[in-house]
Amino acid sequence: MSARRRAKDTGPPQTDADEKATLLGFLNYLRSAIAEKAANVPEPQVRIAGVPSGTNLLGLVKHLTYVERFYFLGERVRNWNQTMRPSLDETVEDLLADYQEAIQQANHVIEVCPDLTLPAHRGQAPSMRWALVHMIEETARHAGHADILREQLDGSTGR
Repeated sequence: MSARRRAKDTGPPQTDADEKATLLGFLNYLRSAIAEKAANVPEPQVRIAGVPSGTNLLGLVKHLTYVERFYFLGERVRNWNQTMRPSLDETVEDLLADYQEAIQQANHVIEVCPDLTLPAHRGQAPSMRWALVHMIEETARHAGHADILREQLDGSTGR
């Protein structure tokens, strides 16, 4: 194990009083936490499961990409369990790029939504407000997992 790195934690984002800006600010803050925890972790460590369920950093990135696309873009998922399992040909760089692309597309959908009571995407869906709050919860939960997995891998903590 390499020397422990302790980064200073960053506080919550400063946002406008506007509800959508506040929700999106917190979601983007958590999204960046996920990406930062997986970035620069070498193979095969990025795939190492830190718990019996098999959860690993790269799997968290892949899973959250699918979740973003499901709630904000209306893309169907055939097997949620598979979204946590990166294949051997899926690289850290590729999955992080896919995550950033999904975030960019989702943010466009969020930004053009005129009313948070409207569906999050064109199909039958929960409201945009519900989708934003759920994505904050989902991403925060997995950011906590990523914190623990990264500390187990190389001792680094903080953001």
